[in-house]
Amino acid sequence: MTEQPPGPEDPNHVPDAEHPAHARTKPPTGRAPRPRISPLQILVAWLGAFAGIALIGAAVDLLPKLNLLIVGSFGASAVLLYGAPRAPLSQPRNLIGGHMVSALVGVACYRYLPDVSVLQEAAAVATAIALMMATRTIHPPGGATALIAVIGGEQVHALGWGYVFPVLIGALVMLVVALVSNNLYEAGSYPDRWD
Repeated sequence: MTEQPPGPEDPNHVPDAEHPAHARTKPPTGRAPRPRISPLQILVAWLGAFAGIALIGAAVDLLPKLNLLIVGSFGASAVLLYGAPRAPLSQPRNLIGGHMVSALVGVACYRYLPDVSVLQEAAAVATAIALMMATRTIHPPGGATALIAVIGGEQVHALGWGYVFPVLIGALVMLVVALVSNNLYEAGSYPDRWD
């Protein structure tokens, strides 16, 4: 004889919605469920990210004498700028300041610390974080910008302090695109603040 699952009359019965296996799907107590993101918001974020990265890539290809680069950390900046434009870490001061502080720190660590890669890498990221905190310009992709200055290879190392220029240009291009694209969905929604 097959044992039947416990029913409502069984004292051990747990209603499906309260069953421990379903606990992962319930929002934490006291918190509202995360709001859904509209298809229009998703489209605007996609367009912004596409345009921002494409414009930097086009500048790299069309203006080779400027030694521009698509720095890997721009991908993470795109997620923040276009996917979470209201986040404090997505604001212009954080974007520009975080990348600039981090690029300078990364170059300094590569040039002036002993040629021990683990030391240069760790010091670049840790110092970039500390200086972004001190200057109120925390932008998580900045940690990658600092690290890329150390591990970026000959193309990056040959730029020396000039590495700061393509980082600045890329951040500015992404900011201009964010100012346009993020305000397509909701006029005046980006930035929340400039300071």
